[in-house]
Amino acid sequence: MSYESIAILMFSSMLLMLLTGQRVFGAIGFVSAAAALMLYGQGAIEMPFNAAFKLFNWYPLLTLPLFIYMGYILSESGIADDLYRMFHVWFGGLKGGLAVGTIGLMVVISAMNGLSVAGMAIGATIALPEMLRRGYDKTMITGVVQAGSSLGILVPPSVVLVLYGMIARQPVGKLWLAGAVPGLMMAAMFIIYIVIRCRIQPHLGPTVSEEELKMPMVEKLKLLGAGITPFLIFFTMTGLFVMGITSLVESSAVGATAATLAALAKRRLTKQVMEETMRKTLGISCMFMWIILAALCFGAVFDGIGAVRAIESLFITKWDLTPWEVLIMMQLSYLVMGMFLDDTAMLVIVAPLYVPLVKVLGFDPVWYGVLYTITCQIAYMTPPFGYNLFLMRAMAPKEISLADIYRSIIPFVMVMTLALILVMAFPQIAMWLPEQFYAR
Repeated sequence: MSYESIAILMFSSMLLMLLTGQRVFGAIGFVSAAAALMLYGQGAIEMPFNAAFKLFNWYPLLTLPLFIYMGYILSESGIADDLYRMFHVWFGGLKGGLAVGTIGLMVVISAMNGLSVAGMAIGATIALPEMLRRGYDKTMITGVVQAGSSLGILVPPSVVLVLYGMIARQPVGKLWLAGAVPGLMMAAMFIIYIVIRCRIQPHLGPTVSEEELKMPMVEKLKLLGAGITPFLIFFTMTGLFVMGITSLVESSAVGATAATLAALAKRRLTKQVMEETMRKTLGISCMFMWIILAALCFGAVFDGIGAVRAIESLFITKWDLTPWEVLIMMQLSYLVMGMFLDDTAMLVIVAPLYVPLVKVLGFDPVWYGVLYTITCQIAYMTPPFGYNLFLMRAMAPKEISLADIYRSIIPFVMVMTLALILVMAFPQIAMWLPEQFYAR
């Protein structure tokens, strides 16, 4: 059997196991270990062993549980709720103001946690019922929550970019800086769309009541003080890193410590909050570590049989595609896979194939990491099986149907596609900030 046939067999076997509902790390790890044993015999047992030590020796991995912990303790202690109440009052006088505030909330939640699921949970349980109660159009605001929560995998500290950095062997700090401007640009594009649409159709996003509009400034300032805590934590953490005072790992420790102290200062650091935070942090962190371990083993076997060079030969030599045509095909493949898989599964399946190919084509792997992440965001929200669509269905109030959820994402997917095209056409949108920082 040729190496190309072995590569196709490994890839198809892994997809088949994933379709049966097996856990991602179990499917990938089993296929890679079985292939290694069949190809290399008993000596192949060293491959997963070496992959594990490669993982445990990667110092920036410490950022993963610390950032996840920071996000969950802010969420479980109710500090994220304070943030939404602040947005509610300060943006409520604008038509569509609560929807605009929800995008702001999603950006901050993304910056606190780095996971789209956290933003989705808070948006669906706090923001969505509040906007429905105030007469907002259910289809529009369902799209707002889904689109805003998707920013969690792009705005730093993005956990997905940490995984990409490990698999692609790229500096995580550089990836985070590269994702910052596109993430904020996309949030701004969402806000512009909401404001314009609510100006054209005012009934979609009414203002808050007269009583709330006339709230004394003293009360508004109290709410501002309560809701500003996550901003202070985020800017302290990132500011120390950007100024070079702390390393990436030290910044994550600063963020986790500051979040704990904030919950303690507000007298919300209860036993229940700590237990829930630690349980969720441990669960998510272990899941990601197993996935990374399986991905490293799979990548080692795939690279060993020359699958990357075979794909390179197919695209460039046999099909005679230009680098940009190959890149577009790669992005389209993410959209198809995103209908069935989550971002981590997509990453560990194709990163061992695509990242070396990106380098051969002459593209920057850091810039490509941003493209991958934006494409994942679009794939999350693409019917019929987008990952975020079913998360929203599970969390949304009963009056929101699956048809409402499908209709809600159409304009936001169009906005995200425009953002992807802009980053592809103008790479400096992503690369300007890391180039400026790393040039010092």
